[in-house]
Amino acid sequence: MDAQQLMERIIAFRDQRDWQQYHTKENLAKSVSIEAGELLELFQWGENPPDDKLADEIADVMMYCFLLASELQQDPLQLIQEKLERNEKRFPADRVRGTNGKETRVDA
Repeated sequence: MDAQQLMERIIAFRDQRDWQQYHTKENLAKSVSIEAGELLELFQWGENPPDDKLADEIADVMMYCFLLASELQQDPLQLIQEKLERNEKRFPADRVRGTNGKETRVDA
């Protein structure tokens, strides 16, 4: 399944349940944050969560991101590609290798 087919399936899932009415940009952004919090919660207290639980939460975050991109009439994979290109310029490998990049990024 390619990205377009996946987007269509996510939207079909939403529309079959008449949930689009709740999927405002604001609500979708909140949902991304909530699901990311649930992903982080799996690590609370130093726990080592099973991969299947991590995968479920990652999928939830990504589905809400795809829906938010759709509301913006953007291709989520194109957004990622463009951001990656910007980050490649901001964090040149020869300058940030082995560091967190914070102090060595180009715009610092």
